[in-house]
Amino acid sequence: MDHNKLFETVEALQSKYEQIFLDVCNIESPTDCKVGVDAVGEYFIERAKELGLTVDVHEEHISGNAITLILNSDSSERPVAISGHMDTVHPIGSFGYPAAHIADGKLYGPGAMDCKGGIVAGLMAMEALKICGFDKRPILLILQSDEENGSRNSNKGTVNYMSRIAKNAVAFLNCEGHTKGYIVLERKGILKYEFRVKGKSVHASQCSSGISAIAEAAHKILELEKLKDGGEWGVTCNCGLIRGGSAENSVPAECIFTADIRIISANDEVYVNDIVNRIAATSYIEGSSCEVVLKSRRLPMPYCERNVALFDKINGVFALVGFPQHKPKKSSGGSDAADMTAAGIPTADNLGISGSNLHSVNEYAELSSLSECAKRLAAIAAFI
Repeated sequence: MDHNKLFETVEALQSKYEQIFLDVCNIESPTDCKVGVDAVGEYFIERAKELGLTVDVHEEHISGNAITLILNSDSSERPVAISGHMDTVHPIGSFGYPAAHIADGKLYGPGAMDCKGGIVAGLMAMEALKICGFDKRPILLILQSDEENGSRNSNKGTVNYMSRIAKNAVAFLNCEGHTKGYIVLERKGILKYEFRVKGKSVHASQCSSGISAIAEAAHKILELEKLKDGGEWGVTCNCGLIRGGSAENSVPAECIFTADIRIISANDEVYVNDIVNRIAATSYIEGSSCEVVLKSRRLPMPYCERNVALFDKINGVFALVGFPQHKPKKSSGGSDAADMTAAGIPTADNLGISGSNLHSVNEYAELSSLSECAKRLAAIAAFI
């Protein structure tokens, strides 16, 4: 296949896919809104049918359905898998109406960079490959539905589906937002603990005879916040969500807070569990009690030979088509790439589109990076 013709085809699709990109960002799809996530999925299914792609749907009852769009489904060769997630983090309405808009060469909206842009670029790459007559191997575009909460809504059903459908892939290309010149080969894991603190409620005028669950929680939070080993790439803890009390003139009998603890390796989990359980069992205020529950667990993505070999192959493809060589990078955020690595699938991450301000109401993607991303994905699929 002539890569110049392939890239010209991608460029010719830019205007069409800018509109598709705007459409899907205007369909608001926070993780807990199954209707919204499924609406994004149905939109992609319609586009896939227009292109004559095969569609596979994994149904879920709480999370959105995970979906795979397949080019060359009749090929017996090992596939290349491209993946991104449809779910976003902000409640519906956070971005105003319409939710997405284009200004100064950027698309602003929920999930623009993280991660709808990567999905759109993946479909763009598949259409370009189809137009150019590519039939060497199957190309899978896997649409994840509950990535943002570590697949808690599906009880890992979605990532298990992903690993099953991509199990024989020569490459799993995860389309989290791209940092130009880098491919992520190593990620932290994430443990989320919920602390449920109990105290004793009395009127505020008699607070010395009560037991404040909020005050006890504050002691525990201060201890947990000390867990910052070795800077950003060590074990870290952030207590970012708390609720408690019923009235300002009443000593609170209950307080619940969540700790987000990021780990480098599976061995760190034992170390963290010991600390968490010790802090939960310690009563800093006499008479208080606490129960701690592990809400969710996301695996780390370790640096491994299998992924390094894929990284080297990708750079080989980039050299062939005239792209600059990329460098390996590690990230303190979690992603589905860790689960695919654990499943034994050669995985490379952060191959999506470029932008900034992810997880904020100012999130945007650079529209020029849509075709850049599609070219990268198409080249890897065609020449790996």
